[in-house]
Amino acid sequence: MKDKTFLMIPGPTPVPERVLLDMAKHPIGHRSTEFSKVLESIYSDLKMFFRTKNDVLVFTASGTGAMDAALSNLVNKGDKVLSLVIGNFGQRWAKIAKNYGAEVQTIEVEPGQAINPDELRKVLEADVNKEIKIVTLTHNETSTGVTNDLKTLASIIREHGAISVVDGVTSLGAIQCEMDEWGIDVLISGSQKGFMIPPGLSFLAANERAWAVAEKCERPSFYFNWASNRKSLLENSTAFTPAVNLFMALKSALEMMKDEGIENIWLRHKRNAKALRAGIRALGLKLFVEDEKIASYAVTAVLPPENISVPDIRKVLKNDYDIVVANGQNKLKDKIFRMGTLGFVSERDVITAIGSLEATLYKLGYKFEPGVGVGAVIKEFMK
Repeated sequence: MKDKTFLMIPGPTPVPERVLLDMAKHPIGHRSTEFSKVLESIYSDLKMFFRTKNDVLVFTASGTGAMDAALSNLVNKGDKVLSLVIGNFGQRWAKIAKNYGAEVQTIEVEPGQAINPDELRKVLEADVNKEIKIVTLTHNETSTGVTNDLKTLASIIREHGAISVVDGVTSLGAIQCEMDEWGIDVLISGSQKGFMIPPGLSFLAANERAWAVAEKCERPSFYFNWASNRKSLLENSTAFTPAVNLFMALKSALEMMKDEGIENIWLRHKRNAKALRAGIRALGLKLFVEDEKIASYAVTAVLPPENISVPDIRKVLKNDYDIVVANGQNKLKDKIFRMGTLGFVSERDVITAIGSLEATLYKLGYKFEPGVGVGAVIKEFMK
């Protein structure tokens, strides 16, 4: 049956019908009073989900655009940047910093592991002259399904005095993240994850410590310039032509999120992820991240059974059940598959996904007791 595709990938994520309908309306003028009211609502609501009093800038760009926006307004040539790498997106921070002439040092762990706070503390304490200006890190690493202990890491960075620059692309709107309370200096995210709209918008919030550093940036970005974008934000406008219909979708999605409540959203993601993993374990499959203390509530990485390939699992799930799961990336390609519980995902979706995974594995010759995975999911939800 066509037109029933369901995305269970780390992003883009499923989009609510209400949001799709609002996005499909005829565009309005981006310099109109009507659109300014839309922006006023969005700018206010985003602060709520960033858990901050700081202004949240919105760019018509992908999440990587927000990463670029962060470092292009902070880094001068020769600055020392420490990048904490737990996967592909941690590596991306390092690449962007090098692109702007920074001297980049990394703390890198094996895929599937989180940053050890003691290791970070050791490196920063050794920096007795306070030469490290910026520390970049990923809150939730979608390439592996690992969530860093951001609260602890941000505290260590603040004690040193460096500026913390955090990728919250797949944590905002899914996993607890407290910008102001945890002392995060710069926090970025993207529209196609927990915010439940298509790709194309990215977000950046910076506190006064970060703004003070940005004021000394010698060659800040033109398009991603913090100052010009904040000036427009304060006037309920945008510095450049925005993706108007995506903003309309965002307004609708934020209204849905407010109705549900941020704490309830965090709880829903936690319950869905834990139920999904209960089903996977019941099927006898191995999780790439076994330690629940660092396992993501947004995406779960799974190792395929012996003699059954990741491409075959993904193919049958898509062709026979219209469910899309993600392959691994780079070195993990064809070694793991990743199932998202991010954004507009409900209990029904998790039950359906595990049931479809059971049928897929059965067709591919994997031996297990049919129904054991779905049963485990239901029991987990009943707790």
